[in-house]
Amino acid sequence: QVQLVESGGGLVQAGGSLRLSCAASGRTFSSYAMGWFRQAPGKEREFVAAISWSGGNTYYPDSMKGRFTISRDTAKNTVYLQMNSLKPEDTAVYYCAARRDYTTYYYTSSVDYNYWGQGTQVTVSS
Repeated sequence: QVQLVESGGGLVQAGGSLRLSCAASGRTFSSYAMGWFRQAPGKEREFVAAISWSGGNTYYPDSMKGRFTISRDTAKNTVYLQMNSLKPEDTAVYYCAARRDYTTYYYTSSVDYNYWGQGTQVTVSS
């Protein structure tokens, strides 16, 4: 089992950057595929980025490509989401998620993940 704790959210102006972190407990962090999702008020949870257990494969929806980068540091049991060129529509609570996995796959649906963090608020002002 793994526990996830997000940090790094905050208030930023449009065009700015933030780096979110997701710290994972447990000794087998490297055997989990990881993802980031977000949820704005009144909207459904939305996929943001995913990374395979090895870190070799990543995936982003078109709206995030070129702006967001997911990475992982297995030694630090941490997954990151670097967000650049932020827009007001990026405002949401951002969640980190984990799925026990030993493949090279990444996962883009929330139902594929077993463990979730509590979320961190990102607010982008115009």
